[in-house]
Formats: sequence, structure tokens, C-alpha cells
Amino acid sequence: MTDRYTIPWPGILLALGTGVGMIIAGGGILLSIIVIFVWICSFWLLASPPVAAPPPSDSMQLTRTGMRDLIEHSGMPLLLMDVSRIIIANAEAREVLGRHIIGQDARVAFRHPAAVDLLARTTGGTVTIQGLTGPRSIWQMTRQPVGGRYWLVELINRTAEADISRAHTDFVANASHELRTPLASIIGYIETLSDEGEKADPKMVAKFHGTVLREARRLQTLVDDLMSLSRVEAEKHEAPSERLYFGPLVQQAARDGAGPQRIDRIDYHASPTPLLIRGDRQQLEQLVRNLVDNALKYGSQTDNVTVDLSLDERRMALLKVQDRGEGIAPEHLPHLTRRFYRTDPGRSRMAGGTGLGLAIVKHIVERHRGRLDIHSKRGEGTTVTVRIPTISDESESLS
Repeated sequence: MTDRYTIPWPGILLALGTGVGMIIAGGGILLSIIVIFVWICSFWLLASPPVAAPPPSDSMQLTRTGMRDLIEHSGMPLLLMDVSRIIIANAEAREVLGRHIIGQDARVAFRHPAAVDLLARTTGGTVTIQGLTGPRSIWQMTRQPVGGRYWLVELINRTAEADISRAHTDFVANASHELRTPLASIIGYIETLSDEGEKADPKMVAKFHGTVLREARRLQTLVDDLMSLSRVEAEKHEAPSERLYFGPLVQQAARDGAGPQRIDRIDYHASPTPLLIRGDRQQLEQLVRNLVDNALKYGSQTDNVTVDLSLDERRMALLKVQDRGEGIAPEHLPHLTRRFYRTDPGRSRMAGGTGLGLAIVKHIVERHRGRLDIHSKRGEGTTVTVRIPTISDESESLS
């Protein structure tokens, strides 16, 4: 709304009266007119409304809006605090801590001794918080000043890094234990033979030599599996490019896995349709050998192992390796592909297993963009199923 001017009538009348008085008193007419004009202008200005000051700018509101827009879509949780009260929390922070944190005291929102200690400091800093979002979660919290009374809090999730580090530590510990066992056995028997010298009983010497040879081969197998697992993991993000027919490969690898002594225990059923895939020949051969070897080792020692290759309804190569052993308890099934996991450690070691066979199979399947399923029922046996994508255009020639 426009302000209206108030006409100063009393002042105008006073100015006119003064001018008339000056003329009567003998003053000049020009001087009297000037005096009347000046007075009227002065009264008019005094009566006019003051110029309105511009509304105060809410610079802090603009700053908050800009900060909110700036951090809203950041990939890590970010919060802006006014002293200790949370005034802005981006989408990631609201997802981690909840929407209710806006307006709360940060010490109440975090409720963790390490976080509360950081918030109480007069200077910024960084702390590690364990258990902020879960029992095993690990977060790095950083607090830094923004202006005089505002603080920016940054949260970085370190849980995955800690899990990887823990997995590496467990792997080294397990690998060291597995390597130490055959080494200790070899050293023990060799020391005994060395102590006995020429007095050693020939039968005992022959027995000890056989044990040392068996443990040395077990050690060699373990090292070979560790190297294979390392290579497969290093290449798991590189999709194989070689084009090959899966049927002949499976048939030959199954025979190799059985060996001359057990080849008659393999029942192989081939797909009538040629299955063309992209794959790493060496790794796929190892996959089939491992599955066949496991089925023969831990399945029935009298019944045959079935190796079946077909094309499923999704046009994926479907490989099934089935034994008819005693089966595996349900609680073991989710852990079978873990490194060094064994349902029966004593039996596995006696059979020459390293506990890495299915871990290698899992990584090979993942590299080939496939799927691995293990089904087992006590008293009926175990079936391992591998699905690998086929090449849709089979008219192309092999490279």
C-alpha cells in the first residue's frame, strides 16, 4: 500500500499570515513571497512520511536453504547443527538416523559416548563409532565448525571395510592352520626317522615314508587350491570371452575328476542340444572336476554319481551333479561355499579335502554370471546345480 502525504494546513496558514504581515509592515512583495514559499515547503517536508527502510534480509535463512540444497543429495550422511541442535539433515542422514532427528539435540540423536564426547568439544575432530546403526556397524564421525555457531557433521560408513579386513584376517588364520597341520606331520615323521637312523625298523620306515608322501601331496593340493582361489578372485570382475561348447567340456572334465579308478561310477547324461557359452575353459573344467570329486568323496561309496547337462526353461545351461550319500544337515547348507568350511573336518581331511572346493566353484560361477544352488536331504544325497547363460546366436562359428 502507498503511503499518503498529510497536507500541513496550519503551517501554510501561518506562512501566509506572516507574508501578509511583512507586506503591511513595508516589506518587499518579492521577499514576502520567498518567505511564504520556504515556510510552506519546510512544513510540507516535515509532514511527509519517512522513507520506509527496506525489509531486513534473512541472510541466515538463505544460508540454510543453500546449505540444504547443497548437501541434500550427497552420498554420505551430513548434518548441520546450530550449536548442538540439528537444523539440517540430508537424505542419507535421515535414512541412517531417522527423520525425527531434525530439531533434536545432537547428543540425544546419536546417544553414543564417543559421539557425545566429540559434540562436547570446543573444537572439531574425528572419532570412530561402533554400533551406531547395528551391533557390528562402524562409522567415522567428523565435526567441523562453519562460521561462529554452526557445525557440520559428516558420517562415513566403515563397516564394509572392517568386514573385508576381518575376512582377510580369518582367511590368513585359517590358511596358516591348514598349512601348519600337514607340515607338522611331515616334520614329526622326518624327525623320528632321523633320530632312529640306521636302527629304524624297515616296516616303520616304509609306513612313515608313505605318511610323509601323503601329507606332502595334501600340502601340494592345498597350495594349488589356494592359488586357484586367488586367481579366480582376481579375475571375477572380468567376463570370459572365449566361445565354447559346454557339453564336451563337461564330459571330459567329469572323467578327469573321477580318474581311471572311479570313471565307471559316473553316469553322464548329455543335452541333445549343443550348448554354446562364453567361458574360461580352464576354470569351467576345474568347476566340474571339483563337483565330481566332492560327490565321489563324500557320497555313497557304492552308488554312482549322476552328471546331467541340459537346457532349462530360461535357456541357460543347467549342470547337475548328484550323489546318493547320506546327505547334509540343513544348518550346514548356507555355509558350504565358505573357505575351509567342513561339515565333518576329520572325514574331509582323511579324504584329502582342503575345504576350498566349493568356494572355488562359487567364484567361478559368479565370474560366468551364473547361479549356484545346493540341495540336500538326509538319507537321499546331495545335488549341486550350476546355471550358466548360453549364447543366443548359435549360428556364429567358434572363435
